[in-house]
Amino acid sequence: MAATSATTFSVGSTVSFGPKASQLPQSKPFGLRFNSKNSLVNFSGLKAATFVSCESETSFFSKETTQALRRSFAQKAQKPNQIQYGLQPQASFKVAILGASGGIGQPLALLVKMSPLVSALHLYDIANVKGVAADLSHCNTPSQVLDFTGASELANCLKGVNVVVIPAGVPRKPGMTRDDLFNINANIVRTLVEAVADNCPDAFIHIISNPVNSTVPIAAEVLKQKGVYDPKKLFGVTTLDVVRANTFVAQKKSLKLIDVDVPVIGGHAGITILPLLSKTKPSVSFTNEEVEELTVRIQNAGTEVVEAKAGAGSATLSMAYAAARFVESSLRALDGDGDVYECAYVESNLTELPFFASRVKLGRKGVESLITSDLQGLTEYELKALEALKPELKSSIEKGIAFVQKQAVTA
Repeated sequence: MAATSATTFSVGSTVSFGPKASQLPQSKPFGLRFNSKNSLVNFSGLKAATFVSCESETSFFSKETTQALRRSFAQKAQKPNQIQYGLQPQASFKVAILGASGGIGQPLALLVKMSPLVSALHLYDIANVKGVAADLSHCNTPSQVLDFTGASELANCLKGVNVVVIPAGVPRKPGMTRDDLFNINANIVRTLVEAVADNCPDAFIHIISNPVNSTVPIAAEVLKQKGVYDPKKLFGVTTLDVVRANTFVAQKKSLKLIDVDVPVIGGHAGITILPLLSKTKPSVSFTNEEVEELTVRIQNAGTEVVEAKAGAGSATLSMAYAAARFVESSLRALDGDGDVYECAYVESNLTELPFFASRVKLGRKGVESLITSDLQGLTEYELKALEALKPELKSSIEKGIAFVQKQAVTA
């Protein structure tokens, strides 16, 4: 998406809006100035335009949400003969990234820093976070960056935060399964979620730390013990599975990537990841061989990256991209956008399992509804795969719950 020559965009210390502009609630003014001969109907990231383009393959947004943005912003534009407009992305939300100096945390922090909806970005880690924060603070985007190091500063990091993202933990190494990560990452997630419960219990919580199939139930149990559990605000971030499915399907079928949307259900590890290729938009046909090939590749894409990096890490950049997309969707929902849909691993009644990944509609209070239609009319292959994943996902969920309960008994 590019700005036309008739449109200028600036970020500064002054605010220049149309008559409906309001004072932005942040410590440092968020300055925007739009000048255009036409009605400004789009604002995305760091670029302004007099039109909405759906061609950008770097957008976090699916075609569905891009269309919603078009409708929303078009309604906010002023009369055509006016020069300045009342369109105002409200930079009013605080986001905390716990594990911000890690392989996922650093690129994720950069992408979140670019969001026009973020007023403050809090970066936490046990070490090396000051340099990351100093580096990011030089980017000329509106959000203020603050760093917090070690357990003694964790509470201050979380106070007043709207969205907490947790990528903290150790990555997978060659030959290591997601289950091998459990003992280390389970303790990390438990400790961090306890701090969230104590300092910002109303925040959206995004769990990235693997194994997500277990760490989300761990977070839920911790929040229950603290008496602040809200299932609508706890998310396992499975967006990477959707990003991969969209990419692989578009490549396989020579489709325009921005048009492709593949819902992915189940969990976030191995066979628990189930792309519903029959529900692909736009509608496209697959041979049985293609379904098998694509499904297996999507399920094993994480291993593909681990092996390609040969011991140097796991999927960090694509995970950061996917997490940033989910953060942006959450912020849009908090900001009042009524048409935000993402796949996520949440407390669910779509199956007999207590947690399940599916498409959800997001709103100001979190999950507004689960999209049941995706599980209707599945192919025979998908139905078999769904039944096959349930025992493994059930075991992972129970393992997470048992971990917290055992910790409680020991304490």
